[in-house]
Amino acid sequence: MAPQPVVTGLSPKEGPPGTRVIIRGEFLGTRATDLIGLKICGSDCLLSAEWKSPNKIIARTGPAKGKGDIIVTTISGGEGTSTVQFRAYHETIGPLKESAVWIEESPSQNFAWGRRTLAQSVLTQEDPLGLSIEGNEQKIPEDLRDLFPDASGDLSQENFSPSWFLLENHSATSFEDLKAGLAYLKRKVESQKEGQLSFLKSNAGSVIDQLDTLMNIKDKLQEDTRIFGTEPLNVLESSIESSISESQNIFTEVLLRKEKADSTRAVLFALSRHKFLFCLPNSVERRAQAGEYDIVVNDYARAKNLFGKTEIPMFRRVLEEVDQRILQIRKQLHEKVVKMPQSVEQQKKLIKALTSLEVQQSGTSIGDRMRNVDPAWDAIEARAKYLEHTFKQTFEQYASKESGAQEKTKNRENSNQPHSRVLFCEEICDIAASQLPDLWRLGQLYFTGELRGAHDPKPGDFKRMVLNAIEKFCAYLRVAVLIASDLRALRQTTGLSWPIGSSSATHQFLPWISQCLRYTRITYATLIRLDLPSEALDIIQKLIDEIRIFCFSITFKRATDRCKKLGDLETWDMDVEDFPGATMLPNCLEKLLVETLDEAQNACMNPEIREGNLLEPQSDGQREVSQRLQEFLSTFCGVIEELAYQSHDEETPTHNVSQLIGYPNVQQNALQSGRFWNSSVITWEQRMLCCLANCAYCNKSFFPHVGDVFVKYGYPLPTLAIETSRYSVNQLFTNLLDAYVEHKVDPLVGTIEPSMYLGRFQWDHEMEIGKLRPYAHECCDNLVGVYSEIYTISPALLRPILEPIVLTVSEELARLMSCVQEFSYTGAIQANVDIRLIRDALKFYTNETGKNYFLEALEAIKPPLNAEQLKKSDEILERVKTCMKLQLMCFAVKEP
Repeated sequence: MAPQPVVTGLSPKEGPPGTRVIIRGEFLGTRATDLIGLKICGSDCLLSAEWKSPNKIIARTGPAKGKGDIIVTTISGGEGTSTVQFRAYHETIGPLKESAVWIEESPSQNFAWGRRTLAQSVLTQEDPLGLSIEGNEQKIPEDLRDLFPDASGDLSQENFSPSWFLLENHSATSFEDLKAGLAYLKRKVESQKEGQLSFLKSNAGSVIDQLDTLMNIKDKLQEDTRIFGTEPLNVLESSIESSISESQNIFTEVLLRKEKADSTRAVLFALSRHKFLFCLPNSVERRAQAGEYDIVVNDYARAKNLFGKTEIPMFRRVLEEVDQRILQIRKQLHEKVVKMPQSVEQQKKLIKALTSLEVQQSGTSIGDRMRNVDPAWDAIEARAKYLEHTFKQTFEQYASKESGAQEKTKNRENSNQPHSRVLFCEEICDIAASQLPDLWRLGQLYFTGELRGAHDPKPGDFKRMVLNAIEKFCAYLRVAVLIASDLRALRQTTGLSWPIGSSSATHQFLPWISQCLRYTRITYATLIRLDLPSEALDIIQKLIDEIRIFCFSITFKRATDRCKKLGDLETWDMDVEDFPGATMLPNCLEKLLVETLDEAQNACMNPEIREGNLLEPQSDGQREVSQRLQEFLSTFCGVIEELAYQSHDEETPTHNVSQLIGYPNVQQNALQSGRFWNSSVITWEQRMLCCLANCAYCNKSFFPHVGDVFVKYGYPLPTLAIETSRYSVNQLFTNLLDAYVEHKVDPLVGTIEPSMYLGRFQWDHEMEIGKLRPYAHECCDNLVGVYSEIYTISPALLRPILEPIVLTVSEELARLMSCVQEFSYTGAIQANVDIRLIRDALKFYTNETGKNYFLEALEAIKPPLNAEQLKKSDEILERVKTCMKLQLMCFAVKEP
């Protein structure tokens, strides 16, 4: 509640009734309607009060008298106090002086001497003492009113006080002059008391006129006696009676005309004076049609205050007509309040006008004919329904366009134009960003009391309205944007479905997902500024998180599609320093991954205002990231596999001896300094080795490096996706290795037996010994060729590839030796030398199983070698190793 009003200043501080007074002070009201009372010296002056500011009021004084306080009463502060007082006094007003009150203007009568004075005493009043008052101040001292509260210094007043007169007019006159004035007054009074003679002298003219009149009357009387006789009384009586009757008729006629004229004058005066009331019915209707409802409210309130309690039938009939017009205006206002679309300010204006009119007409019979319980709440409901209708209409409009445009766009690609889903997303976001704030502001005006009606507010219902509108908005967006979600579940929960377009149309829409996310974020930022409850904002935040995840998924799916085409970019350039044999294909994949992460980071992963982190542990976002990375890397494994087997189907390898033993050819000459200058001359074996090197590189270094790239961009380390991809690339490495080994080992092993028995050779025949058999030479040379091919591409693949080849060779030698029934003396020595040479040459690439096979091959020589044969075999073996030093050096490197 505001402080009490305080009056601290007054100008002027005294005056007669009707004096214009400026009142100054503090807390004199917040507005004009806040001022409900003003008393000056106990007289109510509210009607003439004019509120200027909380510190200033202008008013006119009432018919008060004496000193008194100025009391101001306001609604906000109550009855106030005054530190100053006003002095009110009455003064005699002449006919030529302006006055705020009615003055009797009839000439004053003075019958002191039995006759009318010739002039008004007010105008010709002189000092009765005959003294000059020049130099005396005419201002009325304040103390005189205190000394003579019920007297006056005016000679014409009944309460004339000589003391007041003397103090007022002769306060500076000496006592001797006053005595002289008293003598003058006595002489003047004595002169009025002279006898008849003096009276006749002063009135001789009048007396003569009277005598003449008497003589004329006598003459007339004698003439009448001669004519009418000595008894004229009857005639006189009849004449008098007829005169009386005639005069009565004339008087009655004049009186009737006067009454009629007065009545007409009164009616015209009433019409002129109360023109506002009689013109009010047409005025309010005209103002209502012009939309000036605030003027209608003010005029109606003014009429109610002035004539609400009148008993005059004419005024009552006019007020009833005004009430009828106001009732019609209320109906029109209510229709306009719930009519959409319109701005909040317009609705606010209409609601205030309607509420004011309802309050003014409440409690009356005509006001009860139409009761709008709560126009502001009706406006809120109308706006909420209109918002939902707009959402639904927009959705149906674009959905129908989508279904109608499918046939037209079936054979046409136009990805530069926004998809209908994108246009729908933009429009519905614009609707939500413009109309949801209006609904919220209207609700706030209602709950703060500015637009509240007679009933209690309904916060629960309003909250449901807002939540329902936001849920509908999110449902429409979810159906239109999240095309990869469970459409059947959405259709069951929301009852909405977007026409399923062609795959090309869907593919055109996917690049626009980030634009849809931007539209939704703009709407979300607009709603955040409204200070909505967190429950409402969480609904939109959940949708934004879903769109962000979907956008990330689409971004990586597009990257996955680009990854499938990386094979076309393979140039077989082996420029990886840390891993010989690996090509630049993983580097291309890393560039694609960095571009994708940049795009995803800018489009959806960077959280904006009031958005959560999608990469929380065990969250849907983290699972989506892991899954998409796993698909991305698995696709890359598929690219490697496709490159590995791509040329194998086109080529028809011929496993002739010249190729197997590694003789130089055109394709080998194309290999220079670890770079294939023309991929068209690369053999399938070389491509297979590069793919094997890429697999090993991905498993060992590249896939863990991919995890570091994700961490660099703020993602959690996708351990599961990396380990799964490493498992996949290991499986691919194993498959490719088996294919390559099978391709190499079959012709290599297949040539051992034919070469061993070439020229009808038999182990049980005596033979010339001292050097290596041709089959052993061929086996070593073929292995050197394979070694050379692998070493040229990727030395790290030597052991994985050569170990299974050597194992197969050792197994084949064991089988061949076990099939020999008997060895000759020299044959046993030769077989021992051949097997031991091959075993010693390949010892670094022989596993335990291979060693066992070599041991079985030696044990299969029967009869076993004696000491002399072993010595001979050792001598030949040393000599052969010396001759084959160059070939054996290839296999002597333990860790190439």
